[in-house]
Amino acid sequence: MVAARSRPEPLDAPLHLAGPEGPWDEVGDRLDDAGRAVVCTTWGQWLAAVLLDPALRPLLGRDWPRYRQTAAAAGRMRFAVSRFVVKHSAAAALNVPVDTVELGYEPDGQPLVRGAGEDLAVSLAHTGELIVVGVSRTGPIGVDAQPADRDVAAEVPPEQWCTAAERAALAALPAGERRARLLWLWTLKQARTRALGHGPHHGFSPFGFDRDERGRVVLVGAPDEEGDADGEGDADGEGGADGEWTFTTHRVLERCLVGAAHRRRPAPPAAGKAQVDTGSRSAAAPLEERGTGPGDHLPFLRPVTSGWGEGRRTP
Repeated sequence: MVAARSRPEPLDAPLHLAGPEGPWDEVGDRLDDAGRAVVCTTWGQWLAAVLLDPALRPLLGRDWPRYRQTAAAAGRMRFAVSRFVVKHSAAAALNVPVDTVELGYEPDGQPLVRGAGEDLAVSLAHTGELIVVGVSRTGPIGVDAQPADRDVAAEVPPEQWCTAAERAALAALPAGERRARLLWLWTLKQARTRALGHGPHHGFSPFGFDRDERGRVVLVGAPDEEGDADGEGDADGEGGADGEWTFTTHRVLERCLVGAAHRRRPAPPAAGKAQVDTGSRSAAAPLEERGTGPGDHLPFLRPVTSGWGEGRRTP
């Protein structure tokens, strides 16, 4: 049995963003409080603002050719909106104007922030009209989104990706509950795999999920190379020396299941506080900056893009 230890607070339900206007204050509050945030929206809600933004091409940047070459109109629109949501969310986390955020891609296709924001973790998922983005200043984050009525077992047999313990628990459930449990497991495993930066076919069977006596999601039997030699630390949701894992799932729009996985970096050794730097950055609006260390939280500045004017800082 693992000794009781303090656990990170569970991830909040995704915050709905009705458009580029936010509410960015609430996103900033979550980032300041927990160092991470998960947001969601539908691409239709952002569509008009994205297409009418005169900065569409520069904001898409390197993604502009891909946007132009996407043949299906719906796919092209969803692609543009998803990149806008990622960039706005990253800007909120980094306290910079949107047009200074540059995206790249991991080998598995997940976005990453280049340049000054390279320590910021981001994750993107979408299904149908839903777009979900996770951002974290405090360690890797992964998100996944699935239709709530998806029958995972009909597409991928559980024997190929569930642990023996998971299969035994599934066998004891009625058919309807078994289907919901499989979707829950699949969504969590997708989210964790993305947080680790692994490809979609990395393999789910070496690790599993369960709930503890308090109903919290716990990771069971993670491979040795992920920071726990015997798996017991991960069974308690801790993640060994590499940081603490937190997992959650939430129903969104009543028809989608969203999963999120976050691995908080260990606290850095005690040191002197970072010095305040009042220099300015060449950007669309003047900013205040300060030196940060791992896990530091930046004060929130509303993202700034074409036509929005000056950012504003929350109290």
